[in-house]
Amino acid sequence: NGWVADCKPPAQWPEKLKKTWQVKVGTGYGSPIVAGGKVYQHARQGEDEVVHCLDLKTGKVLWSKSHPTPFKIGGGGERHGKGPKSSPVYADGRLFTMSIAGTMTAWDAASGKVLWRKGYGSRFGKTHAYWGTSNSPIVDGDRVINHFGNDKYGALVALDVETGEEVWTQGKDGTCYSSPLLIESHGIRQVMEWNHRAIVGVESKTGHLLWEYPFPHKSTDQNMPTPAFHNGQILVGGENRGFHGIEPKLEDGKWTVTKRWSQKEVALDMSSAVVNDGLLYGFSHYGLGRIFCLNPKTGEILWQGPHRTGENVMFLSVPGYILALINRGEIQVIKATGKSFEKVASYRVAEGSTWAPPVLLQHGILVKDLENLTLWAL
Repeated sequence: NGWVADCKPPAQWPEKLKKTWQVKVGTGYGSPIVAGGKVYQHARQGEDEVVHCLDLKTGKVLWSKSHPTPFKIGGGGERHGKGPKSSPVYADGRLFTMSIAGTMTAWDAASGKVLWRKGYGSRFGKTHAYWGTSNSPIVDGDRVINHFGNDKYGALVALDVETGEEVWTQGKDGTCYSSPLLIESHGIRQVMEWNHRAIVGVESKTGHLLWEYPFPHKSTDQNMPTPAFHNGQILVGGENRGFHGIEPKLEDGKWTVTKRWSQKEVALDMSSAVVNDGLLYGFSHYGLGRIFCLNPKTGEILWQGPHRTGENVMFLSVPGYILALINRGEIQVIKATGKSFEKVASYRVAEGSTWAPPVLLQHGILVKDLENLTLWAL
């Protein structure tokens, strides 16, 4: 959800960041994952997808494992490369990755051994959406969950973390580029996801469909951002389709879903929005890219930043601030206030493009650019 819970922002942000180490890891948009003093990075080198395990302090590669993943991206997406575009997830000594071609792999995080690999080509035929798989898996207890399939046919699936065996499968909808999110609504732990046809709420333990709200992928206006969840509301924006507040409710054993408000002045393309201190911060593709702040209770836009900011922003939310990694290699630190756009610091963190989510640590920030992974010291 973009919230960095254990971050204590500095009393004064430094003028510059110092490069601690940099390692060439390959292409791709996946986030680095930090666990137990190690960094895990899923990337592409040539026709192989590769997972690196690095020492967080030094950047030394502890192990590196690859497997062939040939891929041809759909027309119009060539400049984004052949992925991978999903972010991995780590839980209980295991790392789970999604290939650009829609295959999930479980790795032993200590050694890099492949524990199991799962694909759904025999069930759905084509195993990925038009521009490749970019939805990121989540782990809840003994289940790793993601949407498998292609634009027309697919399912939300929970797999056993140890064996890769199916625990449950839900629906027949095609996949899209948005990732599932674990939420709790009306006391029920559920997976909220935006697939090719609708936003749905699925009980995490059983796979039972609780509610749905039709919001289909149309033409090239793709379902890509991961919706935010705040105070019982699903906050979702779609390319050329505005921004909306949707509320699932459970009354007398029946679920209903109501649209509380709509805002047509801003719209999300690829960037997922974050919540900070009751306000929502996002990146509209209108005006050649503008950061904005919105009141999620009413949908009122409180402010918009400068035009022509960039093509995409990856947000992190920390107490008092929003960190915005703009795709042209710049991090902006923005004050989390509804009064006005207030940039308090700006850092150049890459010469090339930056589309992967950054990782904020207490004393530094990890940034994956076009081919390199860099630790910048705060």
